Amino acid sequence: MASELHKRNLALETAISDSKFDDDGRPKRTGTLMTASAHIITAVIGSGVLSLAWAIAQLGWIAGPMALMIFSFITGFTSSLLADCYRCSTTGRRNYTYMEVVKSNLGEMKCKLCGLAQYVNLVGTTIGYTITASLSMVAIKRSNCFHKEGHDAGCHTSNNMYMIIFAIAEIILSQIPNFHELSGLSILAAVMSFAYSSIGLGLAIAKITGQGNHVTTSLTGVAIGVDVTSTEKIWSSLQAIGNIAFAYAYSIVLVEIQDTLRSSPPENKVMKRASFVGVSITTIFYMLCGTLGYAAFGDKAPGNFLTGFGFYEPFWLVDFANMCIVVHLVGAYQVP
Repeated sequence: MASELHKRNLALETAISDSKFDDDGRPKRTGTLMTASAHIITAVIGSGVLSLAWAIAQLGWIAGPMALMIFSFITGFTSSLLADCYRCSTTGRRNYTYMEVVKSNLGEMKCKLCGLAQYVNLVGTTIGYTITASLSMVAIKRSNCFHKEGHDAGCHTSNNMYMIIFAIAEIILSQIPNFHELSGLSILAAVMSFAYSSIGLGLAIAKITGQGNHVTTSLTGVAIGVDVTSTEKIWSSLQAIGNIAFAYAYSIVLVEIQDTLRSSPPENKVMKRASFVGVSITTIFYMLCGTLGYAAFGDKAPGNFLTGFGFYEPFWLVDFANMCIVVHLVGAYQVP
């Protein structure tokens, strides 16, 4: 009798494992550590990495890298806590979204407040992606113009048409019905983020090692009374800290990313490892881009040294880096 019962249980487990659906009736999840890490890198590393040189310039050599490390630890710690909230502690039921996690642990009212904040954040993020992608497309056209007409040419171009093009592309991609099907797009987007970050790093190193690169840097950043007033210094420092904090935020999609993982091994363990990998790689790139960018441009670091034309040549490499930004943002837009 016991042997027969064991056989039935084994047959049931085999049927479930071979099924195209999970035990809750939803499509079977196929996500792995690699795909989750790619989703995280896609969501975290954005074109804002190229503006970290400006942030370091406002804070200086001490406070700038320190702020990057502090927010790295905060992000890693909070991500670990949130990963443990994916399944309800009493029933083991999966929470498919961030709002469901809040509802399961904090109640209905806080879920509604959280949902309002989350959707406002999403609207702001998607608007930012649209504008940034269009600026990168405009930068490609302007880069070619500067190469032909000279660096002092106006080469002014409206980005309205490029925003429309980006929006149409996102509408088409949004027709993909399942978030699980976006793993390939996220991997491509993650590769693109590495590509333009690496190009930015390479150009910054070339500028540092080049002749005649005499820039001003300091332990405390831009100098009061020389570059900015005391009020401007306070405001720009707070803005720089805010930029760094925002650059690490991905809790808005953490649960959705975790919901792509296979049920075995436990999702929270895999997600913690994926968060560690994603945040660690992000921090390395942020630190390199921020510090080397500051060393290259000093206190006069531009807001973005690709779209802000910290570099003009080689123009084809700048064009390629900006195209990588566009491709990355196309994928990052779909992740939220």
